[in-house]
Amino acid sequence: MAHTRINLGALKAFEAAARALSLTRAADELNVTQAAVSHQVRLLENQLGVELFRRLPRGLALTDEGLGLLPAIQEAFDRIDSALDRVGDGLAREVVHVGAVGTFASGWLLPRLAEFARLHPSVDVRVSTHNNRVDPAAEGLDYAVRFGRGTWPGMESKFLRAAPLTPLCTPAIAQQLRDPAELARFPLLRSYFVDDWRLWFEAAHAVPCGPINGAIFDSSVTMVQCALQGLGVALAPPSMFAREIAQGLLVQPFDTALDAGGYWLTRLALKPAGDGASAFAGWLERACAE
Repeated sequence: MAHTRINLGALKAFEAAARALSLTRAADELNVTQAAVSHQVRLLENQLGVELFRRLPRGLALTDEGLGLLPAIQEAFDRIDSALDRVGDGLAREVVHVGAVGTFASGWLLPRLAEFARLHPSVDVRVSTHNNRVDPAAEGLDYAVRFGRGTWPGMESKFLRAAPLTPLCTPAIAQQLRDPAELARFPLLRSYFVDDWRLWFEAAHAVPCGPINGAIFDSSVTMVQCALQGLGVALAPPSMFAREIAQGLLVQPFDTALDAGGYWLTRLALKPAGDGASAFAGWLERACAE
């Protein structure tokens, strides 16, 4: 069945409302009234003959039809944006949108992006960071680098590299440590998973000399910044903080490392990858393997 006269404004209103799950926030983004967004969405629903949202007391929820339509519309808008970028700078460039957990972005990816740009000058990589909680469909990402075990519903995952966790602290704190049990004399900083320190002590065959107390962060980058100020001991992947260790700002006081997951390159299983995105994925996998 062919659908005619579905205007771009109605599709844009739906896409913005679907990302925000709010007519009000969509209206703010599009710089129109809430009534205008609601009208455009109703118009699209009437033309398609289906409901795209369930109206809730607070906000919206996508119906199955809305969930099915959203990725296709976002992909179409991504293609339009890419085409406009190429026209705007006069170069045949393909834009690849990558989201990466902050630790991997700052500790591994960003220092190496110049190499990818040299090998693939026609591909423009745009990187955003996240705290391991990311919605690739809503954010229009071609790929997302995540930390974990590689199991995310609806995603295709490829292993990039291991990231074992070990205590990291300032040299001043390290000088006060004789065995792993004494770590509990200091605030034990952690991120993502609250049991990581307990599991690390088990791996080190040590019983902490006191309770495991310390702040929980949603980013290992922020956590390690706290450790750099001498405010505690971070449990983090040393491979992502090699510069700080090489500069003597951080010390790994004990050899024991905890396998709590690794870094994975993930993409929506149903979203086709363009040539530029495939080139980036291939380069990233090879670089991580080296």
